[in-house]
Amino acid sequence: MAVVGAGRIGGLRARLAAQHPAVRFLAISDSAPERARELAQKTGAQFHSGDNAAVISRPEVNAVIVSSSEGAHVEPLLQAIGLGKPVLVEKPIALTLADADRVIRSAEKAGVDVRVGYSRRYKERYLIAKDQIAQGRLGRVVGGAARVFNLRSQATAILERNPRATPVVDALTYYVDLMSWLMDSEKRGVPVKEVFARGQKGVLKDSGFDTDDVSYAILTFADGAVVNLGIAYSLPDQYPARGHAARVEVLGTGGVMILDDDHTDQIMYSEKGVPHVYLPDRPVNLVFLQSGTPEDWALGDFWGPVANETRAWLDHLAVGKPCVLATAREARATLEVTLAIEHSAASRRPVSLPLAE
Repeated sequence: MAVVGAGRIGGLRARLAAQHPAVRFLAISDSAPERARELAQKTGAQFHSGDNAAVISRPEVNAVIVSSSEGAHVEPLLQAIGLGKPVLVEKPIALTLADADRVIRSAEKAGVDVRVGYSRRYKERYLIAKDQIAQGRLGRVVGGAARVFNLRSQATAILERNPRATPVVDALTYYVDLMSWLMDSEKRGVPVKEVFARGQKGVLKDSGFDTDDVSYAILTFADGAVVNLGIAYSLPDQYPARGHAARVEVLGTGGVMILDDDHTDQIMYSEKGVPHVYLPDRPVNLVFLQSGTPEDWALGDFWGPVANETRAWLDHLAVGKPCVLATAREARATLEVTLAIEHSAASRRPVSLPLAE
């Protein structure tokens, strides 16, 4: 196993991989060689480097996790595909449709399985929701809604790393994928056909980033189903959510499902302070427990969607166990919708899909 990127999520993936019984060799790379070395020491990795190609091409490595920053996915993806090694890459698959198409063409030509880490799929409440829908208990899904809140400091941290990774492309993408997956959009051949969106600028623009704090969009699918999505990355830094504070609703001809993922029912106040999942230098006193997007360490092990997803992918590779990780084509469809949301908000007009090249 090679892990490209030794940051927060790459570190989690590497530690989970090191614990998996099928992983017998671990190599880690990062653009900061000292960070790769530090993570290698923590995980007992056998090799580390500041050169991605060096770890991907190791003969012992036959699978790759790409956890580099949003704008640096494509090159290591193509390197791994060129060597015939299956890949788990963080979302989004790329920041442009042209790059996503390059990855898909290369993977399909080489017969390499590429999966994309839309880890909301592996949160238990959404897995259970997917099964209820698959059992037909809601009838035909005709609509839904999802909204997610996050802190302004997390938005600026992402934008400082990559200005093109806007809140829509970087975070609302989870819920575009989630709603499409719950509705089985790709498999049923009912893609999103139209997007209408509006956004509002404020604190992020004041911080030097010309991007919306708040965005809302209406997606219309080919079968007429309508989904409303919203995101706000303008919450004050002391807001108690430590990642995504979300709510999801699914409406069908035979029922309704309401999934409260805010975690306002799990509150802790600590005088010692609790570090933020992505901003460990900014501890808070009041937190909603389990609101961290990847979720949490507990009693020496990691629990939550990133752990579930990573283990599911490793089980899939090791013993052929089925998994529900997003395919490259599903990730490409999700990227197209997020780009359409941004185009619609900027133009103040509805946008039809597929997007023009």
